[in-house]
Amino acid sequence: MEAEWRRARRSGSTLAVAIVDVDRFKQFNDLLGHQAGDGCLQRVATTLAASSCRAGDLVARYGGEEFAVLLPATDLSAARKLAEDMRRDIEALQIPSGDGKRLVTVSVGVAAADATLEDTQEALVARADRALYRAKSEGRNRIAWER
Repeated sequence: MEAEWRRARRSGSTLAVAIVDVDRFKQFNDLLGHQAGDGCLQRVATTLAASSCRAGDLVARYGGEEFAVLLPATDLSAARKLAEDMRRDIEALQIPSGDGKRLVTVSVGVAAADATLEDTQEALVARADRALYRAKSEGRNRIAWER
């Protein structure tokens, strides 16, 4: 993140961040076990990486069932489109959630910043995180964004 932020500042470009959270993952683990949970996370990670295939894009595990996606030289509009593609690609995996009612889905929070302005990388991540929690509170399996 630090390197991409510095690069964006030097080049005068934007940097976008998406935070992806696997919906109801604790329930998945409780119902199907940690081994199945690990397999699910691996499939999600592989799909996210395939969805953001531009050179310089980075997908990394960010927490238990969260992933961070760094999108250099990407404005909010392009980041929103990519986030929706990622969300749709995860849903298309059709991984059963274990409760017999749902498939594994993700919620995504997106934010972008012009690194040349008086913004910080911490503020950028905080905006993406707030957007993620809004997506989850609005029903999950969706994206939300913050400017």
